[in-house]
Amino acid sequence: MNLLLQTTQHNLQGQIAVTGSKSETNRLLLLKALFPNITLANTSNSDDSEVMQKALIGNDEIVDIHHAGTAMRFLTAYFAVNDGREVVMTGSTRMQERPIKILVEALGQLGVEITYEKEEGYPPIRIKGKKVTASKVTLAANVSSQYISALLLVASKLENGLELTLEGEITSIPYIKMTLALLTDLNIHTSFEGNVIKVYPKAEVASKEMVVESDWSSASYFFSLVALADAATITLSSYKENSLQGDSELVSLYEKLGVKTTFQNNKITLVKQPNFNYETVNFELNNTPDIAQTIVVTCLGLGIGCHLTGLHTLKIKETDRLEALRIELTKLGATISVTNDSLTLTASSTINHNIKIATYNDHRMAMAFAPLALKVPIIIENAEVVSKSYPDFWNDLKVLDFEISEL
Repeated sequence: MNLLLQTTQHNLQGQIAVTGSKSETNRLLLLKALFPNITLANTSNSDDSEVMQKALIGNDEIVDIHHAGTAMRFLTAYFAVNDGREVVMTGSTRMQERPIKILVEALGQLGVEITYEKEEGYPPIRIKGKKVTASKVTLAANVSSQYISALLLVASKLENGLELTLEGEITSIPYIKMTLALLTDLNIHTSFEGNVIKVYPKAEVASKEMVVESDWSSASYFFSLVALADAATITLSSYKENSLQGDSELVSLYEKLGVKTTFQNNKITLVKQPNFNYETVNFELNNTPDIAQTIVVTCLGLGIGCHLTGLHTLKIKETDRLEALRIELTKLGATISVTNDSLTLTASSTINHNIKIATYNDHRMAMAFAPLALKVPIIIENAEVVSKSYPDFWNDLKVLDFEISEL
C-alpha cells in the first residue's frame, strides 16, 4: 500500500509505547532455544522476530526467513551446532543477494559442513549440524557484528567454548557488547580483551525472566519528529539510561539537532529546544549505522548539511541504503553525494512536495522519511514494509495527529 502523509499539527504532544528491541529479542530467542528454562517479556512483535521464533520452534527442512538478515546470520550458527539437524536456509530474492560467506567460513573453521545451493557465498545454504569440539575462530574485525554475535550466542553450548580472534579495527562494538551482556546476565562467563573474545562452555543456566528493553532504533523516528516540529514533547517507553543498545547514542547525537532527552521511570521524554542554533553536523556512525537514514532526513528537514561516516555496512542491508538515500533525497530536491562508507548532504532551504518515496523492501526507508510530513506532504510507497521491525508505526503517528490516507 502507498500512504499519503501530511499534518497541520506542528506542536507534537503524546505518549508512545514502543515495542521491544528487535536486536535484543532475536538474541534472546536464540538463547531461549539453547536454554529452554529462560522466559522472555516485552519481546518485539516485528516480522523479523516472528520469523526467528517460527524457525526455532519448527522442524522444517526448508527454513525461509524472508527479508530477516539477523535471523539468517543467527540461525546459520544455531543450526550449524545442532547435532544431527540438516536444514536449507533461504530467504527473499534480496536475501539471496546478501553475503553469508564470512560466517560460513568462520563456522568451517569449527568443522561445520555448509554448502551453497546456488551461488557461492550467498543463500540458500545447506547446513549439516554437528557436535563441535574445535574452539578457535579468526575473523576480520570490520565485518557486520551480526556474524560475530551469531558465533558468540551459540558458543557456550560448544564442548570447549569459543575463542574468537578479530583481526583489524573492530566495528559495531555496541552490538557485540550487547550480546556479551546478555550472556553475562545468564551467568555465562565471557571475556573481551583487546581483539580476543572468549565464551566459556555452560551446559545449563538458572531459570530467569529476561525483560527486553524497547527498541532505540524505533525511537529514532520520534527524535526526528521532535527535531522537525515547531514545538514538541513526546514521551516514549520503556527505556533505560544504561542501555545495551548502541542506538541509545541518539540522545547525544540529537542534542546537536535541538532535542533534549530526560529519563524517568523507565521512560524518556523528548523536548524540542526553542531558538536552537543549528549548524552542519559531522557524525561518525560506525557503531550506530541503522540511524543514518533518520539523521540525514532530519537534516534535510531542518535545512542544514551533514557529513556522516562509518556507513560501510549499509550497502549490504535490506537494500544498498546509501544508494537508496541518494536516489530518494535527490527526488526531494537535495544535493547529496555518497561513497562506500559515507554520505554528505548540502544545506538546502527547499523540499519538493508530494514526492513518492520508494522503500526498496526496507523498513527503515519508510520510517526515516515519514517525519518530513511535518514540512511537506509526502507519499511512502509499500508502507506495509514497516512490519519488519515496527508494525504499529503508522498507528503511532496517528496518535500524534498525522493525517494518513491510503492511495
